[in-house]
Amino acid sequence: MPNYPETPDGRYFVAKARLWRKTDPSLPEDVRQTAVRDLMAARRAVRDADGPDAKRAARARVQDAKVRLGERGPVWWADGAPDVTRRAPWNTAYAEWWDSLDADAQARGTG
Repeated sequence: MPNYPETPDGRYFVAKARLWRKTDPSLPEDVRQTAVRDLMAARRAVRDADGPDAKRAARARVQDAKVRLGERGPVWWADGAPDVTRRAPWNTAYAEWWDSLDADAQARGTG
């Protein structure tokens, strides 16, 4: 992964000017590796799908793997903070952090 800016709490990285939830850091390594392998296989299946039904099934596999990784579905933190995935960091509680980044870091997150 390119050197995207990561929020100080480790919950998100910023790419294309949006916050994207990171993998649950408490996942055991073998569980994480299995889910990543499944995710990559599902993404290839989406790319190679030969019809709408096959594409739909492959996208469901992507969703399942992303939920297992903690990148979608219920949040993996327990402090009650809302999920702000896909929001611009400057429009969230991370605005002050975003403003404190240097121009190079912001460019990596918006490019």
